[in-house]
Amino acid sequence: MSSTTWSFGGHRTGVFQGWDRFDYVLTFAALALVAFGLVLIYSGASSTYTGPIASLANPAARQAVFAAIGVCLMLAVSKFDYHFLTHYAWVLYIIGILSLVFILGVGHTAFGSTRWFDLGPIQVQPSEFAKLATILALAKYFGDHGGDARDLRTLITSFLIAAVPAGLVFIEPDLGTSVVFMAIWLGVVIVAGARRTHLLVFAGLFIAILPFAWTFLISDYQVERISVLIDPYNDQNGRGAGYNNIQSEIAVGSGEWFGKGLMNGDQTKFGYLPVATKDFIFSVLGEETGFVGAMVLFALFILLLMRGIRTAKIAGDTSGQLVASGIVMLILFQAFINIAVNLSLFPVTGIPLPFVSAGGSSLLTLFIALGILQSVAMRHRAYRQY
Repeated sequence: MSSTTWSFGGHRTGVFQGWDRFDYVLTFAALALVAFGLVLIYSGASSTYTGPIASLANPAARQAVFAAIGVCLMLAVSKFDYHFLTHYAWVLYIIGILSLVFILGVGHTAFGSTRWFDLGPIQVQPSEFAKLATILALAKYFGDHGGDARDLRTLITSFLIAAVPAGLVFIEPDLGTSVVFMAIWLGVVIVAGARRTHLLVFAGLFIAILPFAWTFLISDYQVERISVLIDPYNDQNGRGAGYNNIQSEIAVGSGEWFGKGLMNGDQTKFGYLPVATKDFIFSVLGEETGFVGAMVLFALFILLLMRGIRTAKIAGDTSGQLVASGIVMLILFQAFINIAVNLSLFPVTGIPLPFVSAGGSSLLTLFIALGILQSVAMRHRAYRQY
């Protein structure tokens, strides 16, 4: 296929080359998850929204618009050499850090956390952008240091790169997102070859500071959310910390094998389930589609993640491999934490279910991340020729 070529970083690449290596299976899995989400969002919003389907006030219609924009962004990003992004990784990382600092002063506060910029009809969550920027910064750092995390000094520096945004997000406070930042770091350094002994030392230090963090760093409402994991029914007659856990457990458990049918979930229909289109959308799925629906969702996530792992394996260089690995960890741990919250295995936090939960910032960021994965997959052969 002939096309205009350009040069970057010593490599020539065609702007329109590589479409024969575009990962259509990866795209299918993502779009299937989005379609799954649109159905669940429509059902989850049925108790609170009664307006026209085509209105942007309808959460499902608004999500569909974000999905369409996201697909366009994915295709646009996939056309660009991912090395362009890693080249400016530090600029993007600094922008991400500044946005996290800025939001602490002027951000919109809801549910006890300051996580969003309120821009009228939409809300922007800068931590979503900061996750991608951190992945690119880690890939850039290890790429500049031979792609090797065995050196302790290099490992510590990489930890600090992830710890800074994780700490700022923790202050908001947002425990779940701070965990995602550290999971991204862990996945990247394992792929980069970190020594097991070094990781065990980090784990030991983490365990050692837990009592200090519990006493001085974790806020009272976070302590309460962690405590109700042990006994949520201590608060079953009110709407305190245990209420969300109880309602999500009832919703998931009542779905049994095949669910009660779309729009027929009692917890959703009668408004018992909190934030049904976002944090607790998996509970909607469990109640209305049952065990079978959950297995279909898991199969789509597994397919998506396996294609991401494939991209990391075929990447032509260290940067591509580490960027792909970081994106896989991002999607994996966000899905894990969201589902764990719905099953009362993790404290309630505002982590959306990737591609499924309502939320423009999350969906657009995830499609941009897929565009970067596609860029890696489409260019792996070209970079092995040099």
